[in-house]
Amino acid sequence: MRSVTYSMGVSLDGYIVGPDGGFNWSEPDEDIFRYTTDEVRGAGVHLMGRRLYEAMLYWEPVEQVPSLDFSTVEFAALWKALPKVVFSTTLSEVRGNARLASGTVAQEIERLRAEPGDGDIAIGGAALAAEAAASGLIDEYRPRVYPVLVGGGVPYFPQDERRVDLELVETRTFASKIVALRYRVAR
Repeated sequence: MRSVTYSMGVSLDGYIVGPDGGFNWSEPDEDIFRYTTDEVRGAGVHLMGRRLYEAMLYWEPVEQVPSLDFSTVEFAALWKALPKVVFSTTLSEVRGNARLASGTVAQEIERLRAEPGDGDIAIGGAALAAEAAASGLIDEYRPRVYPVLVGGGVPYFPQDERRVDLELVETRTFASKIVALRYRVAR
């Protein structure tokens, strides 16, 4: 069965976006960029909300810019080819290799797990991940912890006051002092 993974940059105090809505503190260096490229390579589909979808539209034409380095072009090509499911109540259409979700997060995950296919079912965005977590559908949490305290904002972890036991699978510390963690949900 395909695993459901939730991977995003997070401040040390647990936020993916600061109180001002900014996340400029989480700009990746070259090592982190390669690491996230490998995560995209391991995904078979990516679930996201409208805001993340709109932010990631940046990558649709980027591979056509001749001055970009290989790793940027590689990420753009992988991202562009990756099937995406967008959850939105305001969008009527999406572009590229994306489709609008026709059901709830739980229904879409169930449908994707039933279909043939390789790669993880990746989730991006705290609200969508919280909905999946509330239904017990996340198999792995993959935070990339940045050495910054932002003091509030959008939390990485769902705030539903339920305990979830995790098993540490991997820890990787980068030269930039960012720590990538990989935890599997203990079942």
